[in-house]
Amino acid sequence: MEKTVITKDCAKAMLETRFLKVYDLQYAPGKHYYNATRRGLDRLVAVKTDEEFRKLLPDAVSMVVVIAPENEEPRLLLTQEYRYPTGRFLLSVPAGLIDPEDAFSEEPLPAGIQDAPEGHAPLLRAAARELEEETGIVLTPEDRLFVLNPCLFSSPGMTDESNAIVCAVVRHPIAEELSAGKDANGSEQFEGCYLLTADDARAVLRSGRDEAGNFYSVYTWIGLASFTAGLWKE
Repeated sequence: MEKTVITKDCAKAMLETRFLKVYDLQYAPGKHYYNATRRGLDRLVAVKTDEEFRKLLPDAVSMVVVIAPENEEPRLLLTQEYRYPTGRFLLSVPAGLIDPEDAFSEEPLPAGIQDAPEGHAPLLRAAARELEEETGIVLTPEDRLFVLNPCLFSSPGMTDESNAIVCAVVRHPIAEELSAGKDANGSEQFEGCYLLTADDARAVLRSGRDEAGNFYSVYTWIGLASFTAGLWKE
């Protein structure tokens, strides 16, 4: 089947706000597809060439954070973050948007990075910052920070929103009482941190709900599954 090509000339802005935009992608005469996005016209995923697509920098990072000091049982760190479209707090992984300065900064990479393949530096910078802002954890050289997946699309039938999955393995001891939303800004609201053992995480995976009976996001599922599968050990 011939590939449908969408160009900038095909995209018409229907809604433009600071954090959300909607474009009408007129991909053929009389044919329309609507795309919710964080991106402006020049950065829309739909109009990128194949080469540009393969080098795509995602919108945000979502983190698999494992607290694993020596001689302690590893635990997965999750938070309860208020998600406005659902109208409630959801069990969540630490996450946040990638800022322009993350992509172009010449500052040294954060602690905990043994090696960083080309293109991963912006993801790691954003992850280290968001981890500190949302939990108070500052990575040290004995910790480890690496990319599990450089770009995943949330729901490509409706939006081009994308996240990288970054893993942080925290080897240094941390305070028992973590500070959820320590430096939260704007509309961000948090309600506690949780440290789950592998058995706890498997129970949440099996039920598909948190301890209050609420559903959670696909990125929380990825965090739970990655932790129980031991991907953080690689």
